[in-house]
Amino acid sequence: MTQPLIIGVGGTPRAGSSTERALILALRHAEKAGARTKLFGGEFLERLPHFNPGSRGPSAEQAELAAAVRQADGVILATPGYHGSLSGVVKNALDTLELTRTDPRPYFEGMPVGIIITADGAQAGGTTLMAVRGIIHAMRGWPTPYGAALNAANLFNEMGECREAKDAWQITTVADQVMEFAKMRGARGVKVEP
Repeated sequence: MTQPLIIGVGGTPRAGSSTERALILALRHAEKAGARTKLFGGEFLERLPHFNPGSRGPSAEQAELAAAVRQADGVILATPGYHGSLSGVVKNALDTLELTRTDPRPYFEGMPVGIIITADGAQAGGTTLMAVRGIIHAMRGWPTPYGAALNAANLFNEMGECREAKDAWQITTVADQVMEFAKMRGARGVKVEP
């Protein structure tokens, strides 16, 4: 594998959300480590129709998301912690991946999935991280050992960088672990093409 594809899914419908900004920093870090990346941020998630398993076919946005995940070598998910769990728009994106259920590699089968949580409190960050890890396991993915739980209040400076080195470390550690596992699996020829 020469250039793994890392998909970023997350953010909020609010432009410039701390969640999406953290996700963008993680994807930039993955690019510096040699990845190709694709962002499905808040604006995209807001346009994504509610997943309906009984619908006649996927929308263009649903098909685009499913196709990207089918090609991905790794995923970074970023969600705000709302009331102790992930946001509705991020959960809807995950539900949309039901479109991949009959694929040779369904959902996140065997893929590393990094997690970034932004929340206004430590409790919401911790409970949301655990909820997302449970979902990734259910979707057959491998949550990275480290998951970032960031305090959203005053997280970024005017330049869009983390104010605190510890927060930047959390974001880059998630990206590094997704890249490390994607490269290891690629070197072993593990990826299953859809």
